[in-house]
Amino acid sequence: MDKRMKKILFLHGFFASGQCIPALALREAFDGLAEVLTPDLPRHPKAAIGFIRELIDREQPNLLLGNSCGSFYAQMIAPTVGIPALLGNPHFQMTEFLKKRIGKHEYKSPRKDGIQEFVIDEALIEEFAELEAIQFNSCNPDYKDRIWGLFGEGDTLAHFDPLFLEHYNRAFYFPGNHTPTADEVRSWYVPLAKQMLIEYTLSEK
Repeated sequence: MDKRMKKILFLHGFFASGQCIPALALREAFDGLAEVLTPDLPRHPKAAIGFIRELIDREQPNLLLGNSCGSFYAQMIAPTVGIPALLGNPHFQMTEFLKKRIGKHEYKSPRKDGIQEFVIDEALIEEFAELEAIQFNSCNPDYKDRIWGLFGEGDTLAHFDPLFLEHYNRAFYFPGNHTPTADEVRSWYVPLAKQMLIEYTLSEK
């Protein structure tokens, strides 16, 4: 890695925030080694993608690192901006996930705006459906090795490694569930992220 401190943009899952356990564990693990940006993402997917793109333009991260819904976003954005991505337990069918959860919910970790309650409704599901239909449109041969997948063997919410491997080459597995613990982040996410930071830089664009 060059002398300039690298930046990692972490994209959290749907019920999470930038203060979730994986985000905190990543910031701790990379302290002094890389800057880990862990913003709160908008609930609506189109707004989230716009927010992420603006943040990328401003911060110029070297790596996108997602979990669940955040990986859904990272996969769509990474090839279009020339940044490699590590997808933790990517959820490529958010509509099916949300249809079973229509109604009022609370985020599982605190958000900076203080708003903890939100509603899943048909409009939100339809917005995800529009993106699902085009989510792999930006795939290209140059990115088959630049987007890596990390899958929990005990994940009961998302089982998309076969779909991932239709588009990308590098899949890894760890003995965990859908949302990684802090120890699992340190043991599995961090080493892969470090490897990607060494192999790929923005200068390769």
